[in-house]
Amino acid sequence: MSEKKRALKTGIGYEVEKKMEDNYDREEAAGTPTHVVNWVNAVTEGEHDKCAECDWKSICTHLRDGVVLCKLVNKLLKADGKSPITFQKKVMSPFVAMTNIENFNKGAMTYGLAEEFTFQSGDLWEVRKGPFLNVINGLHSLGFVANQKNVQPTYKGELKKGE
Repeated sequence: MSEKKRALKTGIGYEVEKKMEDNYDREEAAGTPTHVVNWVNAVTEGEHDKCAECDWKSICTHLRDGVVLCKLVNKLLKADGKSPITFQKKVMSPFVAMTNIENFNKGAMTYGLAEEFTFQSGDLWEVRKGPFLNVINGLHSLGFVANQKNVQPTYKGELKKGE
């Protein structure tokens, strides 16, 4: 079965997508995705397989079903004395994955992440580099919220973004 392909963007849509991809490249050069992967792997150690690579497609594929995200936020919520979120561990459809991602966002906001740092499920599910920046930025911000609450392991991302 062949992979479904999107129509190529043109005009303003192309320019927006290209700018988002360029912004992701700047974050990648600053090391943000690597810091995010290292932190997520450390927090979820023993509960989920590690993400072995730090390229955007590998990270996106690893997080895509929302399971590791839900495990991450549940560990943070537990450490903060808050109730865990519910999620489906066996993801058999896009609907279940997107529900997991939405539940992660709700849990992250309950934990203390500002709504503007959450992302849409499509940003992750569609496996597109530009929108995936929203996912990385959301996890980057969640790491700083966890640091403010003295969660171990500490998120080691840089507060100052790449130029």
